[in-house]
Amino acid sequence: MKLEFHGHNERYTVEQSLLNLFPGELPVYEPIRLQEDKNWAIVSCREEETRFHVTVEMCWQGNAEAYSFGCPLQGTEFQRERQRRHAVGACFFLAYRQLTGGQPPWGMLTGVRPDKLVTEALSEGKSLEAARQMMEKIYYVTPRRAALALETGTAAVCALGDLGPRDIALYVGIPFCPTRCAYCSFVSQSVEKSLALVEPYLDALTAEIRSAGEMVRRQNLRIRALYVGGGTPTTLSAKQLHRLFTELETAFPLGQGLEITVEAGRPDTITAEKLGILKDSGATRVSVNPQTMEAHVLDAIGRRHSPGDIARAMELVAGAGFQHVNMDLIAGLPADTPDGFRRSLKACLAFQPDNLTVHTLALKKGSRLLLEGSAIPGPEAVTEMLDAAEPALRGAGYAPYYLYRQKYMSGSFENIGWTRPGASCLYNIYIMSELCSILSLGAGGSTKVVDPSRRQIQRFFNPKFPEEYTNRPEKMQLNQAAFAAFYE
Repeated sequence: MKLEFHGHNERYTVEQSLLNLFPGELPVYEPIRLQEDKNWAIVSCREEETRFHVTVEMCWQGNAEAYSFGCPLQGTEFQRERQRRHAVGACFFLAYRQLTGGQPPWGMLTGVRPDKLVTEALSEGKSLEAARQMMEKIYYVTPRRAALALETGTAAVCALGDLGPRDIALYVGIPFCPTRCAYCSFVSQSVEKSLALVEPYLDALTAEIRSAGEMVRRQNLRIRALYVGGGTPTTLSAKQLHRLFTELETAFPLGQGLEITVEAGRPDTITAEKLGILKDSGATRVSVNPQTMEAHVLDAIGRRHSPGDIARAMELVAGAGFQHVNMDLIAGLPADTPDGFRRSLKACLAFQPDNLTVHTLALKKGSRLLLEGSAIPGPEAVTEMLDAAEPALRGAGYAPYYLYRQKYMSGSFENIGWTRPGASCLYNIYIMSELCSILSLGAGGSTKVVDPSRRQIQRFFNPKFPEEYTNRPEKMQLNQAAFAAFYE
């Protein structure tokens, strides 16, 4: 879509709105030929001393409409800038809605964490009704999604109330998988192609764990949750897992009662020996992620296991006696159907996991799915899948406790974590609601320093690829020094 701006340079706001409302459309900055071009938008702004005016003239597939929006300007310059951005985004959304009749489930919101607005409002003392009105009337979120945001936002406020100023969460990344799934764009290596990288990677990770442990102790920080993710951590051998957790237990003041979650996502990596090591190391939750229980869909996404393998893995997990078990499903996978998704959900509920996360397929850059142009279910089918999931989960005693969005998601929906009472994964709430700092170790780690009182966040990134990570220890040392400086 061609874009033209007058009286402002709110380029980021308009581009994000465009990607949200017109999936697949990219911004083009060329002169608009009104009589010839079919898709364009002209965004004009005018500012008075205490008021900001926006007009969006929009054309889509040859049909054109115009919409005007105004808002008061008040407070500090920082607050006024937020008001300007909101006005531009709202006007673009309302012009789109007037022109097309479309109503995305999350309204004009384009960010990863739409319920963060609810968390902030409730933390400031606003009522649930005021938060609901804000989501529906100011951000144009549908009533159903606004209700979801109220539930997950409330869960975040409860978790926030139990956090101290020096409480943090710890993430350890193992970027290896048995094979690469078709939808995956994570920086992970297929072990069958990169077995030689694993031991050098663990050597480098051990060094980072030891130095990070010393830093955490010096700063008198308390770890509230440990999450070992990837990739698939259980791709490691039993001996390598034992080595990893021995280092973690030695380096960090983990303590009794700590929440420790381990991704055992691929059932073809799960053995009784590995589960025993995790249980003995204090793991309180393991995550087994079938993504689907349909054999032909597993084949379509490049998984080398069957629904029977998932059942056998869940039997092993149940026998190991973990406090909590999570399972993941994805709505919108290639070759899947609404009926197939319902069967997968029913099969997972039969295992009675404490948590069940329902993801919506995201067409990620770099994934084989996108590169090969595989046929996937359309937005209507994905809508039917998600519409079936909510009543089934609620009927089985689950409630939503965290949610987030990703770019290029089917139908602009969301990922939702569902939990039984008292079984929430705190790490998921901490990271998705940005409630506390997250110290991330390993390749691709994204360390996040959070100051909730000032709503300030800083990020420090480890090298993405295992080989680069192994060869650049100075980068991790700089990141840890920056993390420590915040708490000093």
